Amino acid sequence: MLRSLLRRLFKLLLWFVAVSALLVLALRWVAPPFTALMVERKLQSWTSGPSIDLERQWRPWKELPDDLKMAVIAAEDQKFAEHWGFDVAAIRAALQHNQAGGSLRGASTLSQQVAKNLFLWSGRSWPRKALEAWFTALIELLWPKQRILEVYLNSVEWGDGIFGAEAAARHHFGRGAPYLSTTQASLLAAVLPNPRSWDAGRPSGYVQRRAGWIRQQMRQLGGSDYLRRL
Repeated sequence: MLRSLLRRLFKLLLWFVAVSALLVLALRWVAPPFTALMVERKLQSWTSGPSIDLERQWRPWKELPDDLKMAVIAAEDQKFAEHWGFDVAAIRAALQHNQAGGSLRGASTLSQQVAKNLFLWSGRSWPRKALEAWFTALIELLWPKQRILEVYLNSVEWGDGIFGAEAAARHHFGRGAPYLSTTQASLLAAVLPNPRSWDAGRPSGYVQRRAGWIRQQMRQLGGSDYLRRL
């Protein structure tokens, strides 16, 4: 009985590995029509308040401005070009900070955020973290860095119902993503830790200061030279 159960579980695991790998491989070329986070936000709006309309329009890599690419890297994951999906030093520092009783700090790379937003639900449970690690590894193995950043910029949340750079640029600044200025790009990156409470179009003093720091980091990272390494 136990052997039969273990055999079935093993077969289920093999199916999961195969299907998830094929899905991630397909999304290397196919633009995902929606993300798990978008579905979650829509369901939440139905159950806890007025229904929201989801706004998202895909922009391919060449149409996304370099300033926005660099602003997001500067704000969220400065080692993006070097790591293989996990920033071990940042994870260790975050664990030490949290254990010391400081405000809860995360250490997710852009690759981890893509895995979470695209495939998984919100939360901090160990099963979800394990799945996040699995999908992150697949993404890093099967996608080039440019594709990871392209999917991130087209999927990340930038307000209630606002997903991706194009929708964010139009919602906050009334222009398409290719026409964002450096300052506007840095403001969008500055609100990413809390995009449903902070407003890039009407930034608080803190968001403006954070955007200024991001622009400084963009210059230090090397801008276009950094992007050529991806």
